[in-house]
Amino acid sequence: MSFFGSGHGISLPPVVKNIIIINVVLFAVTQLSIYVFNTDILLRHLALFSIRSPLFEPHQVVTHMFMHANLAHIFFNMFGVFMFGRILEQLWGSKKMLIFYTVTGLGAAILHLAVNYFQMSNMLSLANEFQATPGYSLFNQIVTKYGSRTGHYDQMMNFMQQWFYKPDDLSFVEGGRQYVAQIIESNLMIPMVGASGAVFGLLIAFAMMFPDVELMLIFLPIPIKAKYFVPFYALLELFFGVAGFQWDNVAHFAHLGGALFGFILVKYWKRNQFRIY
Repeated sequence: MSFFGSGHGISLPPVVKNIIIINVVLFAVTQLSIYVFNTDILLRHLALFSIRSPLFEPHQVVTHMFMHANLAHIFFNMFGVFMFGRILEQLWGSKKMLIFYTVTGLGAAILHLAVNYFQMSNMLSLANEFQATPGYSLFNQIVTKYGSRTGHYDQMMNFMQQWFYKPDDLSFVEGGRQYVAQIIESNLMIPMVGASGAVFGLLIAFAMMFPDVELMLIFLPIPIKAKYFVPFYALLELFFGVAGFQWDNVAHFAHLGGALFGFILVKYWKRNQFRIY
């Protein structure tokens, strides 16, 4: 079996080719609309927002996987589709490949939205508690957990430091309420974009179909068998997802959602491939 198709060059099967074309075209149009026409209307309607956000629309669970944040983001995702997707499509056929890519992309959205829903619910619960009984301790908790994604984080930290030395000073309460409102708005307006969940699903499927093929990271040029590399990568994603570092803006649970749904689908197909109907 050839992974690279017939002929002298590397051929692209139809589903993989069209996935790459659609992503590149939408990326180009989105960047054009932002930097030339100064509007983010495509991003606001096609990226995936929290269910608690006023910008959430049901179709975003599909459209988000065709949107990307920057050139590096789309390059590495489409490189993953190219590297793993074409091999799997040649193995499975175009119909199964389309089903797999769609299911893993949806799985990424579902797990991301579920985790995000509980995170945002906790944030809103703390915010409501602060509105009812404002105080430094609650404000500190909200800022520490959710404040880093606002545009005024340094100013907010300076305000919190001043309040720290005068925790009973009621003059800080109104300012605290305004900052909490900014934190809520900022967190509910964060979009999730990219094909990373579906790509992670392809990576899982590749490791399950070809466990002894050696893979190599760009920043760690050591060949590692897929059956070892992928579980390690998944555990790393889980660690970062649970840790929730303030500087980390990657949707790790979307990656894990794609991996989980991909794993289940491959196991299902393997179990039923010899069933007689």
